[in-house]
Amino acid sequence: MTETHLFIALYALTFARLVIYFQPKLISEPLKRRNVNEFIDSIVHAGVSALLLIHFIVRSYYIPSGSMIPTLLVKDYILVNELQYRFAKPARGDVAVFHPPDTYHGNKEDLIKRVVGIEGDLIEVKGGKLYRNNEVVEEPFIKEAINEPFEQYRVKKGCAFMMGDNRNDSFDSRYWHDVPLDHYVGKAEFIFWPPHRVGRIR
Repeated sequence: MTETHLFIALYALTFARLVIYFQPKLISEPLKRRNVNEFIDSIVHAGVSALLLIHFIVRSYYIPSGSMIPTLLVKDYILVNELQYRFAKPARGDVAVFHPPDTYHGNKEDLIKRVVGIEGDLIEVKGGKLYRNNEVVEEPFIKEAINEPFEQYRVKKGCAFMMGDNRNDSFDSRYWHDVPLDHYVGKAEFIFWPPHRVGRIR
């Protein structure tokens, strides 16, 4: 159900509640009328809470590509915490959703990658491994060793450096560099579909 469908359903239920209130004779038995009213009220309250969550706290996203395999698979549906980066900066290791930076020349839809470097970090790829500040980063979540090297790059102030977990099939900061902090939408927290994939994102 989309936000539009939810809004329409809430509008219809609220209208039904008002009809029953102004025309109580439609349901002659008081007990039955009260049960119907309580049922409608509970659904409306839950729906309003869901809308508030969708707009201010969490949002669902669909994974369209394999750039985050094996952490996220194509057709996974995830929940993103939109409050996270209102109170804190993206941290190393976070899987985050963000608006593409100006240097990105592709589809302008939101992207999802992993934070591998924050401002001031020195990022490099050599020997199939990621180095941060001249030390190897242990990454048990990546699909395979990285094929191509990446020369040392210093992450700019107020930015973070993003890479897909499927390092050999990911169009990421190695090609378009940093992502400004004000481009971040939220932290990817949970896979909720398909059922056999349900779980926290790490």
